[in-house]
Amino acid sequence: MTTLRQLRYLAALARHRHFGRAAEECAVSQPALSVQIQELEAGLRTPLVERSRGRIALTAEGEEIARRAARILAEVADLEDYAQHGTQLLTGPLHLGVIPSIAPYLLPAALPALQARHPTLELRLRESQTAIVVDELQRGLLDVLVLALPIEHPEVETLQLFDDRFVLAVPAAHALAGQPDCTARLLAEERLLLLEEGHCLRDQTLSYCRGVDRDGVASFGASSLSTIIQMVANGLGITVLPEISLPFEVHDPRISLLRFPEPEPTRAVALAWRRSSPRKRDFVELGKLLTSSRPRPPSRPAVTNGLGSIQPHTSSV
Repeated sequence: MTTLRQLRYLAALARHRHFGRAAEECAVSQPALSVQIQELEAGLRTPLVERSRGRIALTAEGEEIARRAARILAEVADLEDYAQHGTQLLTGPLHLGVIPSIAPYLLPAALPALQARHPTLELRLRESQTAIVVDELQRGLLDVLVLALPIEHPEVETLQLFDDRFVLAVPAAHALAGQPDCTARLLAEERLLLLEEGHCLRDQTLSYCRGVDRDGVASFGASSLSTIIQMVANGLGITVLPEISLPFEVHDPRISLLRFPEPEPTRAVALAWRRSSPRKRDFVELGKLLTSSRPRPPSRPAVTNGLGSIQPHTSSV
């Protein structure tokens, strides 16, 4: 009979493609994991793993069974969540995944409020790129995500929280920094500094810039906006920032912030969870708290040169 233990071992093996690393993740010995995989193959009457010296690969059947196993394990995790939490709101363990261009700006105010309102909640935070946290959500390793839309997975449900406008950051000494309607020209002519591949903020910026004839897009392997901001301050280029980052990232008088013309580019910040999860009420409550805790900007100026009138502040909705 196929067991959940065997499915967990196969799922780990599919992720790592290595018996030793899969055994380490599952906290068992490598021989014990190998025996369970062999018993699973015998029970299913089909080979799942191609073994050769120095490497392994899954058979076509193994790939499909591993995919189905991941889905079964996620649904088992949801079943355990239902049994553990029942009708209680935001209690017990909650594994939250957040992307790096949101986590340091949204969480500082939200986490203390979450702890104060729900003291029995055991929050476990995971910060990583969109593709990674979405994969871990689908595998049941995370319960809910905070990310930017779109996310197109039929087994994932989303709840949009708020729109986060984009702002152009340029060196304050730039000749165009204080001129109206200069953002398109700056995007076309200046070196655009972006985060490394894999960050959705990079993809969203490039998507907005499709209508601008430009070749000077630069990526330096930077994984944080703080690094990019320092490069802008030193005159090495310009960048696009999400508005919620401004109170935390922009304090240097060598940087000017410019609004884009209407319609302003934005990203939709949202929650995402498995459709099979029984904790939708928890996630809706979490979404309300995150929305009320976010940094909120003042009314939109046409163009801003310098920091003062564009600086967001924190308030509650």
